[in-house]
Amino acid sequence: MKDTIFQKTNYIKIASHEGKKNEVKKIVMLYSGGLDTSCMLKWLQDEYQCELITLTIDYGQQLDGLYSLEKIKEKALKLGAKKAYVLDCKDEFAEEYLSKGIKANVKYQGEYHLSTPIARPLLAKKAVEIAALEKADAIAHGCTGKGNDQVRIEATALCYNPNIKIIAPVREWGMGRDEEIKYAKKHGIPVAQALNKAQACPYSDDDNMFDVTWEGGEIEDPTLEPKLDQILRVCTPPEKAPDKKEYVELDFEKGIPIKLNGEQMKLADLIMKLNKIAGKHGVGYTVLIEDRLVGLKVRGVYELPAASVIIKSHYNLEKLVSTQEENFFKETIDSKWAYMCYNAKWMEPTMDHLNAYIDDMNEKVTGKVKLSLYKGKAEVLTVDSPNSLFDINLATFNKNAKFNQNSSAGFIEIYGLGMKTAYQVKKKRN
Repeated sequence: MKDTIFQKTNYIKIASHEGKKNEVKKIVMLYSGGLDTSCMLKWLQDEYQCELITLTIDYGQQLDGLYSLEKIKEKALKLGAKKAYVLDCKDEFAEEYLSKGIKANVKYQGEYHLSTPIARPLLAKKAVEIAALEKADAIAHGCTGKGNDQVRIEATALCYNPNIKIIAPVREWGMGRDEEIKYAKKHGIPVAQALNKAQACPYSDDDNMFDVTWEGGEIEDPTLEPKLDQILRVCTPPEKAPDKKEYVELDFEKGIPIKLNGEQMKLADLIMKLNKIAGKHGVGYTVLIEDRLVGLKVRGVYELPAASVIIKSHYNLEKLVSTQEENFFKETIDSKWAYMCYNAKWMEPTMDHLNAYIDDMNEKVTGKVKLSLYKGKAEVLTVDSPNSLFDINLATFNKNAKFNQNSSAGFIEIYGLGMKTAYQVKKKRN
């Protein structure tokens, strides 16, 4: 007998990679331990009558107090998973994925540094690897049919294994959030949300070391002001941040930060430590309206303290060691990289070409950047590099013999010749 909580859905599977009932025998399910995936774990067992294995990735999540990875594993097993994998991918995520974004000064439609889009290809890769190890024939995820992540995960997984089947319960089960809460209560699934609106947390999050993303509640409506005092967990609201500036120094080598305040450390450790320092000062959160891949306008709140400091530092250092033409063209390359990353094109060959150019340009991005952190603002104070193109004897306004000002007038005459000629012809025509 069908569960009465479900509504009738008109979802019909038409794609060849979608897993169908009675055809899949074992599923690797991407599991966060939250409302959606916890309901999924029970629902898949009942509806698909097959073995479930869960996969949870340690990306250096910043909300560990809320979502202990060990507790997530225990919960998965308690809810019926035959096995529950928790993989420590912090270093791989930082060194092979986030590093590419840092070199590309990654940001999308404002100051969103694409933490989630960068993480999804790694998640899909690991899901395919575990499916092969466990001889599973399908992967299940908790993405909705309106989001970007369904595309990022499925398109990437199919690159790694064109024969893998994929199941997305949220697209087919006909439950909204209230129905999910009722379903969880009926089946004894512990969740944080409640039907009592006064007690409920209306926000959903995605969390890794580069960002905590918040959606839901009043965030969704751009005519409403987000309740930042209730939302922010990593960044202190600027009005509550310390009244004293804090200074940080980042050392870069070939485009990647290798030292924080003189201490050499792995990229993952540096990012996680910098999150706490910058977040304390309210640095790095943004409220952003963005265009989703599927054509929707949405709004999110992003907490990116370390990401914002690192990207700003990298951008300024890169600008110091590169020519005007290099910097101008790099803006175009970076914009294309961010667009493709956001829009699920991580495996597209064009990304390899972009990364090759970006890597080559970052060969000389070595040096030190000093910043101040104060009341929500990170300000670059000094930039130094052995590859700096700055020459004090050329740039100074004081008297010097290195820059020949006698050449300037002749340069101006030739430089403006085409523009002057065109304007004179236009005057005669009019």
